[in-house]
Amino acid sequence: MTATLSETTVHAETATPRPGIARVEQRKRGLIEGRLLVLLAIVMSALTLRVAVTAFSPLAERIGADIGYSTAVIGVFGMIPAAMFALSGLITPIMVSRFGLERTAMFAMLTAGGGMLIRAVVPNTGELLAFSALALAGMGIGNVVIPPLVKRYFSDRLAIVSSLYITMVQLGTVIPALIAVPVANAHGWRISLGLWAAIGFAAALPWVWVLRARRGRDLADTTGLPSGDEPKGRVWRSPLAWGMAGMFGMTSLITYAMFAWLPRILEDAGASDAFGGTMVGLFALVGLSAAFTAPTLVAKVRNPFPFVLAFAACFFVSFAGLLIAPMSVPLLWVLLLGLGPSTFPMCLTLINMRTRSSQGSATLSGFAQGVGYAVACSGPLVFGMLHTATGGWAAPFALLVVAVLVMLAGAWQACKPQMLEDTWH
Repeated sequence: MTATLSETTVHAETATPRPGIARVEQRKRGLIEGRLLVLLAIVMSALTLRVAVTAFSPLAERIGADIGYSTAVIGVFGMIPAAMFALSGLITPIMVSRFGLERTAMFAMLTAGGGMLIRAVVPNTGELLAFSALALAGMGIGNVVIPPLVKRYFSDRLAIVSSLYITMVQLGTVIPALIAVPVANAHGWRISLGLWAAIGFAAALPWVWVLRARRGRDLADTTGLPSGDEPKGRVWRSPLAWGMAGMFGMTSLITYAMFAWLPRILEDAGASDAFGGTMVGLFALVGLSAAFTAPTLVAKVRNPFPFVLAFAACFFVSFAGLLIAPMSVPLLWVLLLGLGPSTFPMCLTLINMRTRSSQGSATLSGFAQGVGYAVACSGPLVFGMLHTATGGWAAPFALLVVAVLVMLAGAWQACKPQMLEDTWH
């Protein structure tokens, strides 16, 4: 247990003297209860971090027909997640320095819940876009604050809690895609879109209790954050950092383009919207297995670039199948498509493996995610524009092929056995 964890307990034993053994047992119970509460908060927050994305994409055509936006607008909705995640990477450190990790996490969940609730009742496209952006900004803030919260409270259980956190993120990606269309068929798209707000609000409640237990000490606690006396460098001068940004950004570009457009691609080939939603869910579900296997692969080899080549091949085969014969063996195409983004958890693992200090890790993570998401946000929009301009899917998939090639170039640098601190001066 860390010293900061003991601050979360109520030191009732100091007010009423008890035998030493009783005091030890009471402290242990307080620590366990305090960590369980934080674990609940982290798990519920992680479950919230993607629901606004995959709850929308299977219903995009239906919502557009109801409130009146064109097919091209789907690309705009598709670019919002990456854009908001990039923006959140810039503003979250400022919020953390002023309000602390726990308060920022609570604010993130309330923002996500509020945005999801309001966007489900607004009457026009502009408001739907605005409140979708608000919800996704909250989720983007959550993306940034949860890893240091895991490090603060579970430094002795990082692997287990990180795996649990990643699992919940993936479940929050899969479940909305699978049930969005059935719920919309039964109760309307507004109910299907808005019910996920309850998860955001519910995720904020444990943080309220955590803050009450800490009684303001969270603001003074710097556990899990980079210290000011660690070595600093110019991250933008590092080929490793640019490679990581390219690997992260191109993987995200492809992923969000597919989240936005996979249902439409399959519907154009004759599938129902329910089938399209199921395939989005399968796409995300394959990523759940990748979240466990890819980090292990990275940890076992000195240079994991051959694995990146294998995942790139999965991308290429799935693109060809979805373009040439999408409904011949759609399960196979989507399974291969889901294996491609295994480079995403690989990149997250490499961020820690290619740095020596918490300052280096935080700097590389911020740079890779900030630059990567900034580039990735254009993917769904440009994909849709190419489809609208050409009337087919060949040009959009050509864009994704180029993205895979850029990803490979970035991974070549990111996978080299070198450290950021040796390359950033």
